[in-house]
Amino acid sequence: MDDDPSYRITITGAEGLRPSPVSHLTGAVDAALRYHHTTRARVALALVDDPTMAELNERHLQHAGSTDVLTFDLRNRPGASIDDDSWEIDGEVVISSDTARREAAVRDHEIEAELALYAVHGTLHLLGYTDTEPEASEAMHKMEDEILGSIGLGPVYAGRDRG
Repeated sequence: MDDDPSYRITITGAEGLRPSPVSHLTGAVDAALRYHHTTRARVALALVDDPTMAELNERHLQHAGSTDVLTFDLRNRPGASIDDDSWEIDGEVVISSDTARREAAVRDHEIEAELALYAVHGTLHLLGYTDTEPEASEAMHKMEDEILGSIGLGPVYAGRDRG
């Protein structure tokens, strides 16, 4: 493994956030990639509002309404350049900041923890994890908490109602 991984992590839509949540977002993605010994990754995080998320959810997944996070693997997209092939992970994680704000208030923790949870969750999807089956979902959420714990945010998902 390369001791100095090459990660390009960008964030759009974070204009209204304090610097702390922004650094937690990049730190969360970085920690998830390092946890998996990823050597080259390009991850774009986009924070959007619920109406934008609902439109993306309908267009790409044919699901009505907003959701917390959507993930797009960009490695094999049409029109990708030759440079795109050198990325082990290349994707976009779209996060609803409105949903994060509501969920953080309901669960009585800071928005930075909720946003970081969504960033890790989306990154794990880019790394090939799924959460459609209960066993896979449980393993994925456990891993999210381990990664968030490694950057000092603690087990964010563990405190959620699972009913």
